[in-house]
Amino acid sequence: MLALILAAIEGTLGLGACLGAAIAAIGAGLGIGKIGGAAMEAIARQPESAGDIRSNMIVIAALVEGVALFAVIVCVLSLFL
Repeated sequence: MLALILAAIEGTLGLGACLGAAIAAIGAGLGIGKIGGAAMEAIARQPESAGDIRSNMIVIAALVEGVALFAVIVCVLSLFL
């Protein structure tokens, strides 16, 4: 009986880790999409500052991607540890 309860808890933890990783990946995708859309709008309004907008967009997208990668790593580590 105890083994069955422990197996159910372990399965639930695995499901939670997978859901956490999926939410982090979806959130990063949505965030980077919003960043790209806003940057394209800003470039369309002020084409002369396209270089500055593009470089800022890349920095912010890299930060969002880093946070998402960190979240996925934490979820995977919680699965195995």
